[in-house]
Amino acid sequence: MDLFLQFLANGLVTGTFYALSALGLTLIFGLMRVVNFAHGEFYMLGGVLGWFVTSHLGLDFFSGLIVVAAIMAAFGWLVDRVLIERVRGQGEEPGILLTIGLSIFLANSALLLAGTAPHKIEGPLPNAPVFLGPVVLTEMRIFAVAVCAALILGAHLLIKKTKLGRAMRATFQDPMAAQLAGIKTARVYASTFALGSILAASAGMLLGAIYSTQVTIGGIVSLKAFVVVILGGMGSFGGAIVGGLVLGVAEALWGGYVSTGMVDIVGFIIVILTLIFKPYGLFSARAERV
Repeated sequence: MDLFLQFLANGLVTGTFYALSALGLTLIFGLMRVVNFAHGEFYMLGGVLGWFVTSHLGLDFFSGLIVVAAIMAAFGWLVDRVLIERVRGQGEEPGILLTIGLSIFLANSALLLAGTAPHKIEGPLPNAPVFLGPVVLTEMRIFAVAVCAALILGAHLLIKKTKLGRAMRATFQDPMAAQLAGIKTARVYASTFALGSILAASAGMLLGAIYSTQVTIGGIVSLKAFVVVILGGMGSFGGAIVGGLVLGVAEALWGGYVSTGMVDIVGFIIVILTLIFKPYGLFSARAERV
């Protein structure tokens, strides 16, 4: 039982990061109908930028996180206004091809600039063990999970309680009616992409402080984010959170009891079972969004 509790705790920690990184993807798809295949590269950029500003510019972790969030918000805004805007309203296929090309460009550009070696981000807390009964975690893991939870809560409050959030929900429900009501939908789309970029990059920097970050991680992150979104329901905010936790726990239990070398197969199994028995995700007969 002690071993099971340890695996469960490890899975919940990892699942929190999966949930945070997948939230940006589900917001972008739910509102903009854009399947962003470059989402994993946004996560990667958060980690690489976090390493650069803390190791080379001398910023502390908190200042670095704010700087990374600001840079990625501006980058996400520009990507939407310069690239995504050009294919909006033309169906999902042009957006897919565009974001695949963006993914390849970002991954190879980062390879040229940062190399293939993993980079460790210096966290604000040591990796000293914390004993919670039979479960052992570290101070840095507990801190990172708390920050992830705060970001998820902040995104939820932004969507539900702010003027921008109301505009986002109105634009999702009926873009034409939102425009007639005076909502500048182009700004809403760009803000949504910026928010998704912030969430992905923050997850990348936080996880880089626990393990390490490297430029080749984008592909596997995109895969896991899509698993989470498919499991929870395309566009479902709550589904992304639950889906991330489910995937994290499933991988931890599989790695602990079956094989650590085949952990990534769990995501494929979950996707196959979800598409067979609940093709619209766990939270809706039809994909419930935002």
